[in-house]
Amino acid sequence: MASGAGRRRGHELVPLAALISREMKNEKMEKPSVRCGHAAQSRKGEDYFLVKTDCQRVPGNPSSTFSVFAIFDGHNGNAAAIFTREHLLSHILSAVPRGLGREEWFQALPRALVAGFVKTDKEFQSRGETSGTTATFVIVDAWTVTVASVGDSRCILDTQGGGISTLTVDHRLEENVEERERVTASGGEVGRLSIAGGAEIGPLRCWPGGLCLSRSIGDMDVGEFIVPIPYVKQVKLSNAGGRLIIASDGIWDALSSEMAAKSCRGLPAELAARQVVKEALRTRGLKDDTTCIVVDIIPPESSPPPSPLPKKPNKLRSFLFRKSSRDSANKLSKKLSAVGIVEELFEEGSAMLAERLGIDEGAGQTTSGLFTCGVCQVDLAPSEGISVHAGSIFSTSSKPWQGPFLCAACRNKKDAMEGKRPSGVKVD
Repeated sequence: MASGAGRRRGHELVPLAALISREMKNEKMEKPSVRCGHAAQSRKGEDYFLVKTDCQRVPGNPSSTFSVFAIFDGHNGNAAAIFTREHLLSHILSAVPRGLGREEWFQALPRALVAGFVKTDKEFQSRGETSGTTATFVIVDAWTVTVASVGDSRCILDTQGGGISTLTVDHRLEENVEERERVTASGGEVGRLSIAGGAEIGPLRCWPGGLCLSRSIGDMDVGEFIVPIPYVKQVKLSNAGGRLIIASDGIWDALSSEMAAKSCRGLPAELAARQVVKEALRTRGLKDDTTCIVVDIIPPESSPPPSPLPKKPNKLRSFLFRKSSRDSANKLSKKLSAVGIVEELFEEGSAMLAERLGIDEGAGQTTSGLFTCGVCQVDLAPSEGISVHAGSIFSTSSKPWQGPFLCAACRNKKDAMEGKRPSGVKVD
């Protein structure tokens, strides 16, 4: 199944008035209200978060409002976390084509998230700083929740009477076998810290650098097989709503997903976030920065109770480090999660950029006749762009003229992430 399926095939610019009219017609179900709260206890000063509840898909149209919530857990300093908090959102939105309706916008988000994460990483590494950060980035638009993540900051969903589901994947080498295999296949070495006498201690790490994670933003001193390509999951809630808990590993090293959810049930979002932090500190103490955001997606008073939905069918797992994804045919046969009231729209975890950007013969072409890079959005003449699929054994296409296209710098970045050339600071 091609990872790029379900992507846009090209869109004409739409007048703003027409787009607003379309948005109003698409409002078939009253939007839920969103309430959020956050709490934190600092030990190292490397956790940062983002809460923005006034974003608009269509400028000037309040009905197109969506919210963004994110946590960035830095390491080796706070520079990468601060940079990512300041730039990631704008990089993601700049990668979304203009003039899209609501459903098209949802379908464009997974690819835009990948492009935004990679562009942020590329720009930060160009500064020459060796800091790194996790990133768990959540977009809430009405009943649809889209989550992109690298590292081990987690997002869980607690649905009313429906159980708890995890919307992220932990990219810890100790726990993720597929990621260990990918890192070693790309040229990294995975092992524990050796001390005098040959004894090995601590969690599995990637060498050079000694990072415990397989995906992050920054970390130019480690090697580019530590990639910024996020795991992405998109779900649609029923009109019963639900609660998101987004937190750094200072929470998850102390509490399981079930413990975190149960510890704050019945509390409003602000008090719930404080309670989760309090419970984590009571269990483990303040051994790391501890940050939590709670987001409640609350149905309107007039919403009818949710009708039961069938269980999610079994999915075929791909061999090459990836999760299942949606293609155009699957849009008509939507997958449902085992929770029973959460509809799964998209899931993909491949670390291969060609798979994540997909195939689009018209990708990146602007009205001026120029092309844009599929990652950094810079303008390209047709003769300058290099297909993301050119020369890749992981490509779903052998046609190098098919987009998306990359500038030379982003092509070099792609090659480095796949282990085709050395990158980053050399470690003796």
